[in-house]
Amino acid sequence: MESAFLTFILVISFAVFSSHCSITDWDDVVVAKKGKTITLVCVDTTLSGAININWRVKSLYADVWKLLLSAGEREAFSGGASKLSMHLIDPNFQVTGNFSLSFIPTMEDFGLYSCLIRHQKREMEKIILLAILTVTIVPPAPIPQHSTLRLIASVNPDNVISKITWAAPGDIFMKSEEKQNVGTVAKLPKVQISDNGPYVCMVHPRGNSSKPLFAFNVDVIVDADKVVSFTNITHGPMISNATQAQTLFHLTCPSVPGDYVLIYWQPPDTSSSMKLVFQYDRWRGSTLSTGQSKNFQLAGPPYNAEAWRFSFFLTPGLKEGGLYVCDVLLNDNAFSQWTELSVLKGIDRSLSFHSCEAENIYENPEDVRQAPPQDSVYMDLKPRGEDDVYKELERYEQCQS
Repeated sequence: MESAFLTFILVISFAVFSSHCSITDWDDVVVAKKGKTITLVCVDTTLSGAININWRVKSLYADVWKLLLSAGEREAFSGGASKLSMHLIDPNFQVTGNFSLSFIPTMEDFGLYSCLIRHQKREMEKIILLAILTVTIVPPAPIPQHSTLRLIASVNPDNVISKITWAAPGDIFMKSEEKQNVGTVAKLPKVQISDNGPYVCMVHPRGNSSKPLFAFNVDVIVDADKVVSFTNITHGPMISNATQAQTLFHLTCPSVPGDYVLIYWQPPDTSSSMKLVFQYDRWRGSTLSTGQSKNFQLAGPPYNAEAWRFSFFLTPGLKEGGLYVCDVLLNDNAFSQWTELSVLKGIDRSLSFHSCEAENIYENPEDVRQAPPQDSVYMDLKPRGEDDVYKELERYEQCQS
């Protein structure tokens, strides 16, 4: 899927007015947007008289500086600028002491910048590190409703920042995660029209800075007419199980990482429609509350909803058997697991016929099917008549006593 790119330029500047400079720390941070005029500040109002200024650039891993612009006392600009847009912001710098450089940056302008001032027999230098912040919006605007909005931000080099955070419209903090070789990711599953608006990407610089963070607006536009449909759904094999009423039953979900999980239920009466009974959004941290939600709880280890692995414990009532569907959404992909559940009463969970001779109450051997091991599930029973299972269980209990 196409990605929409918003790129900003992060200018990290630090000044060490000495003959030797350290590039392991900085004193100030300035943020600008790609394609917009930026100013690399270099000011010393204590200087007067004959002054020469050289602006230079080099990559982070190079040893040789390249001259960008040179200006002296006799000529305002004794050296040509390497960019048409590049110029000193104050042509009267000899008097004002303002040697700041202005230009329109591109992504290729990443590197170290030097403001080298020669005054009388002294040399003073200010070093500026120019880094690039890239913001990616997926899917591109306008974003279809019910799709998963992904806001991805990364800075190169990444060691110049401590973290990146995201905020939704209304200054609402958004959950985000660091992903190696990707950046800081924030998501909004099942996006809606109400999610329109300006989002804020905040860059937190590392080390000393005059500002604790730098904020960038990122406009999100949701398509009012287009709704995404999940046609590519991966289905797991149908599961058939039985459990005793009011006991914990482990409801299996697709074993894939996910952003969002929904559980639907259709009662045994096939004429009843399927309804949503539970949903959980791990990015918003929200849970849908319905009358049946109280019967569900997120399963613990080895499952972990915060680690994208969903599974549930269900405590069904006697009339809450039927078809359960667990759908897990990851980005714009859907995975589904269907479970047919029979809810029974008066069943001894062990069903271990070791002390009495057991009578076969089934017409065909295939009517006994061993179910996958679950917390309270051992067999899927097919009795001949309506009351045969319970009568035989009563005989079993009498035998055990």
